[in-house]
Amino acid sequence: MSRYLQIPDEPGVRAGADDYSRVEKAIAFLCDHQARQPALHELAAHLSLSEYQTQRLFSRWVGISPKRFLQFLTVEHAKRRMQRTRDLLGLSLDSGLSGPGRLHDLFVNMEAMSPGEFKRAAAGMTIRYGTGETPFGVALVATTVRGICHLSFPVEGDLDRWLAQSRHEWPLANLVHAPADAAETLDAVFNRAPATTARGLSLWVGGSNFQVQVWRALLQVPFGGLLSYGQLAGLLGKPSAARSVGSALAQNPVAYLIPCHRVLRATGDFGVYHWGSGRKMAMCGWEAAASRCED
Repeated sequence: MSRYLQIPDEPGVRAGADDYSRVEKAIAFLCDHQARQPALHELAAHLSLSEYQTQRLFSRWVGISPKRFLQFLTVEHAKRRMQRTRDLLGLSLDSGLSGPGRLHDLFVNMEAMSPGEFKRAAAGMTIRYGTGETPFGVALVATTVRGICHLSFPVEGDLDRWLAQSRHEWPLANLVHAPADAAETLDAVFNRAPATTARGLSLWVGGSNFQVQVWRALLQVPFGGLLSYGQLAGLLGKPSAARSVGSALAQNPVAYLIPCHRVLRATGDFGVYHWGSGRKMAMCGWEAAASRCED
C-alpha cells in the first residue's frame, strides 16, 4: 500500500479520493502566503477542516506536517536540490554508471520510435485504457503488450479528447476500455508492489529524435531530484537548447514515469506544468518528503 493510504481516516474526512484535491488547495494557500508563514489554524480554516484533521491529512498523504512540506517548496531549497542533483548525475556519468541510485524509483525501460513507426506498429494492436486514483488525483493510463503508452492527469473533457486523438493517430488500433487493468497499472506505478519493483515497468512511446533524447535523459534524474531546463540541456550535450527541451517536456506522453515534473526554472521557481502547477509542486514536495524520510 502507498504512504497516502496507510493511516486510517478521521470522521468527516474521506481518504484517497478527496486527499489530493484538499492537498492541492492547501499547497496553493501555503505558497500564496508563505512570506508570512500562515499558522495551522489558518490553513485549517481555509480547508474547512479542524487543525487535527488538517495535520492528519498531510500525515496520511506524505508523512510530514504542512509547515515542513512548505519548506520543500521554497526557492532556496529547490536551488540546493538542483545543485545536488547535478553533482550526483555528474558523478554517476563520470564513473560510467547508467544513472544514480534511486531508492524510490522503479526501473523504467523505454522503447521509443518515430511517430510514423509508432503509428504503423499500433495497427491491429489492442490499447487498453482507463482511469484510477493516485496520490495526485485521477489519472488516465493506456497500455499495450509492449508497455505503457500514455499516462496523464485529466480534467473534464480530457478523456474524450484523448480518445478522439488516439483514434486519429492509431486508426487501426483496437481501443478497449479496461478500468480494472488501469487500476492495476496505476497501483504498480504509485504503490510499488514488490513484484513490480523487481520487474520494473516498460514504456512504449513515439516521438522525434530530440524528444526521445530528452525523455531518456529525464529517466536519469533520481527520485526527489530536481534540474533546471538548462541543466537538462547540458546533460544532453546541448547547453543552448533549454527552450527546445521545454517544448519536448510539454509533449511527454507518460507523466510521472518520464519525470518532467522534476525540471524547474533556473531561479528555483517551479514554473508551469502541463497538468497544473499545483500538481507539479505536490509531486516534487511528495518526493522530497519521501526521500527525506529514507535519509
